[in-house]
Formats: sequence, structure tokens, C-alpha cells
Amino acid sequence: MIDWRQVDTVFLDMDGTLLDLHFDNHFWREHVPRRFAEKHGITLEEAKEELFPRFRRAEGTIDWYCVDYWSRELGLDIALLKEEVDHLIAVHPHVTEFLDAARAAGKRVALVTNAHGKALRLKMERTRLGGHFDALHCAHDFGIPKEDPRFWGRLQEVEPFDPERTLLVDDSLSVLRSARGYGLRWLLAVYRPDTRGPRREVEEFDAIEDFRDLMPVEPSVPVAS
Repeated sequence: MIDWRQVDTVFLDMDGTLLDLHFDNHFWREHVPRRFAEKHGITLEEAKEELFPRFRRAEGTIDWYCVDYWSRELGLDIALLKEEVDHLIAVHPHVTEFLDAARAAGKRVALVTNAHGKALRLKMERTRLGGHFDALHCAHDFGIPKEDPRFWGRLQEVEPFDPERTLLVDDSLSVLRSARGYGLRWLLAVYRPDTRGPRREVEEFDAIEDFRDLMPVEPSVPVAS
């Protein structure tokens, strides 16, 4: 799937790629509407009818990922609400082994996420994954999400990389398209971002079931007879 001899840098998404997207799906589809309904004295269904169109309008923008934006918009402490269900935060299988193997193979491994800094801190505290990376990059520091093709140029200013020798693993097809447009050569999607959801059909990009599929393996060298 990947010729590791031609990869120097590994960029990894967080939610849905390294971490089970079930946490985020439950949070936005159930927990936030429930707390919104309680605040306004309406039913859960009424809350969903009001919130879901607002969520859809923000998708693909930096606001969609911004804890502070939704706190202002909804009158809820989104960071605190995330802590209420942080027991659902879970690491996908074989992630830690992959991160350590990639770094042991001499690759630079960086987390590149759209998640807001407050969400990133919560998830790194909960999972203890932070020490397995060479760098952590948050799209909010650049003011644009990864879906925006300009993102990769801004990232390159602080995280120099050769697009031809960079691997990106991301569960978002729109992000992968954006990276492809910038020239990143090695791109992989994820079949099951949410372990409790169905397996996705991914035709546009190669994809992995889990990180066992991606363990760095140096090709064996024939022994001279």
C-alpha cells in the first residue's frame, strides 16, 4: 500500500483516524441537543430540528470545529460538555504501535487536526498519545481548516515537508482531496472512522481497516549467495 522508502513525513488526522469518531458523533448528535433542550425547555427532537441544520451550514469551515464559536452560538459551555462524556474517547486499534514503529523507522510523525485546541488538549490528556508525536498542529492556529487548499502551504511554513515524500491518513475525503490538490503523493482514507457505524465504501482513495495495515516494513534485502 505504501512504499516506506519514499516517505519521510507522516501526517495523521485525529478524530475518526486515530480516535474513534463515536465520541464526536455522540457528542454532537445526542449530548449537545440534550443539554440544549434542557436549557430551553424543549424536547430532544425539537432541539435536534433546530441544531442539525445549523451544524450542517457550518461544516467544512473553521467555525464547525471551534469550541468557542459553538459556546457563543448555543449559550452552552462546549468544553465542559465534552468533559461530561470524555469516557467515550477511545483510541483506534494498533495506533500506538504504529506511531512508535513509524518514528523508529526514522519518519517524522505529526498530528494535523481541525480540532479546536481545547478539544485537542482534552483528548491528548485522556489518551496520552501526545508523547508519540514529533509535533502537534491545530488548524485553528492557521485560521483555516484542512479542507481549504491554502492550509497546506501555511502548514509547510512551520512544518517543512516534501509533498512527494509525505503520507497523510485522514478519514475526511474532502481533506484528502485538498491535500491531493496541493500535491501530497501518499493519501489514505479510513474505512470505519466510527467503530459503531457501518463500514464506508471508499473508492476515490486507498483506505485502511486499522493501523495494522500500515505498519512500516522495510523491504528485505536479498542475501548474496
